[in-house]
Order: sequence, then structure tokens, then C-alpha cells
Amino acid sequence: MLKKTFYIFGIVVLCVILFSVFKAKAQSKVVVGDLVPSFSLKDQSGNTFDLDEFIGKTAMVIYFYPKDDTPGCTKEACSFRDSYEQFTDKSIKVIGISGDDVESHRNFAEKYNLPFTLLADTNNEVRNLFGVKANMLGLIPGRVTYVVDKKGKVIFMYDSQLKAASHIEESIKAIEASLEK
Repeated sequence: MLKKTFYIFGIVVLCVILFSVFKAKAQSKVVVGDLVPSFSLKDQSGNTFDLDEFIGKTAMVIYFYPKDDTPGCTKEACSFRDSYEQFTDKSIKVIGISGDDVESHRNFAEKYNLPFTLLADTNNEVRNLFGVKANMLGLIPGRVTYVVDKKGKVIFMYDSQLKAASHIEESIKAIEASLEK
């Protein structure tokens, strides 16, 4: 009986691994040097945000985070808020994206006085378009930040699930380095 249980467990683990591999290959990850893919989503006010309207006009920081009002995501959002002027002084638009809906984003933005755009990717279409994978055995949506220049080219990418606040520091370093060129 123990041998049969072990055998079934092995098959389940193998299936999970194979599923993860094939799923990962199906997603084309956006990397440094790529043009940012076009998308449109609803923001925290219910307005449609169309990325193409900003290409050629402003650089952007686009950050994907797991969930509104959770400890790590709140820390990250408040760090972006506290550093917001460092971005706006350089005419850089900050955009946060998660699978939460418009109402959740509105409440999150109001509760923590977030001055930047939060986009509702309720079907994870944009997350998948960027290839931002879930972490922690696929249970927690990934946390990835992209810095996009005015022409729409990704000039920096930072992927760290556990170091939420470091996304801001690393983005600022990348922006400063790109301005020095």
C-alpha cells in the first residue's frame, strides 16, 4: 500500500513539473531590450488606460504585484508613493498592475494615498503578456518591475518576490544610470 501511494505521489509531482515547464514555454517573457507590449486595462477610477497613448511621450515604471493591501504589496506601493517625486521629477509615470479589481484598487489607493495609476488585470492577461510567472509553487502571482524608456523599450527589469521595497531602489538606480548615458 505504501509503495502504491509513493508511486501515485511521484506521478502527481511529475505532472506538476511537466505542466509548469510547458506553461512557462507558452509565455514569452518580456526582457530588457524588448519593446513593451501594447495593452489597455481599467485603472482605479474605472477609466481605460491604454499604454500606447504614453509611448513616445513619457518613460514608465510598470510594476506587477500579487495583491492589494497585503504586507509586502503595501510596503512596495508605499515605497513607490514615498519616492514618487523622484520619478515625476524625471517625467516618469508609475503604474502598478495586479489581478485585483477596480474597486479593490480604488480602496487601496485611497487608504494609502497612492498618487500613481493602479491597473486591474483581473484575468491576468497583461501579466501573461509580459510573462510574469507565479512564484511559490504557482500559488502567489509574481512581483516584477519594468523600467520602460520614452520609446517603449524595456531598459531594466527586476524580479524579486520577497524584496518588495528594493524594486523602487533598483528602478531608481536603473533610471539614473540610463540618464548618465
